[in-house]
Amino acid sequence: MCADGRVVPTGYGRVTSLALDPIEKKPLNRFMPGSRILSVGSYGCNLRCPFCQNSEISWSEQAYRYETEAEILTPEELTDIAVSAKTKGNIGLAYTYNEPLTDYEFVRDTGQLIHEAGMVNVLVTNGCASLEILRELTPVIDAMNIDLKGFTREYYTDVLKGDLDMVLEFIKEAVKVCHVELTTLIVPGYNDSEEEVRNIAEFIAGLKDKDGNKTGVNIPLHISRFFPQYMMTDRPPTDVDHIYHLKEAASEKLRYVYTGNC
Repeated sequence: MCADGRVVPTGYGRVTSLALDPIEKKPLNRFMPGSRILSVGSYGCNLRCPFCQNSEISWSEQAYRYETEAEILTPEELTDIAVSAKTKGNIGLAYTYNEPLTDYEFVRDTGQLIHEAGMVNVLVTNGCASLEILRELTPVIDAMNIDLKGFTREYYTDVLKGDLDMVLEFIKEAVKVCHVELTTLIVPGYNDSEEEVRNIAEFIAGLKDKDGNKTGVNIPLHISRFFPQYMMTDRPPTDVDHIYHLKEAASEKLRYVYTGNC
């Protein structure tokens, strides 16, 4: 329990990963491009993607050993590390690798200190969280990359064990409060149709800013290539030509569409 009486979540401050990355690796292509940011990960996730590339710290059997084994850093300690990395070009802190919103209180508390140090906060999230959590983080988050993993409720419910409607609402509100870029991993046989990607692009294009202006055409979309891993090794990597074809389809609605893992 904190000094002010708040109960500290189990994963609060438990760090499994810490690395200085190019901002484009988050991926964020239109937020402070060319800069580097200190990336921090904990453990745990609220989705169950069978193709997770970070399963060791997300939801595999191994991940929960970090409940006791991971190093604990306080918000103050992590901020000091981020500040000391300024000499290497660091602009702030990115909460990433696992799902940071499983311990959003740590993001909130650390983010405030990062801002006080004159640095920025980046959130890399699946967006499967309540708007109440988003409101708590709004004062400290400068940019987000949000996964929009598909555009059918069946895919979210049956494969990912998530909630598409919750993610869509999260995205609609997030674009009103900070810089947002979106990522869709194209998984063969699940969300790889041109129709689905067109639907995703149309949704993004219709997003509005805090003043009600339709500005979604300027929100970047990253279309990323799938590779078989973890519990999903029954299908090949996404065809590279198909990724570029889907990029062209999405570009009919959106100004900035990027490919990933190609």
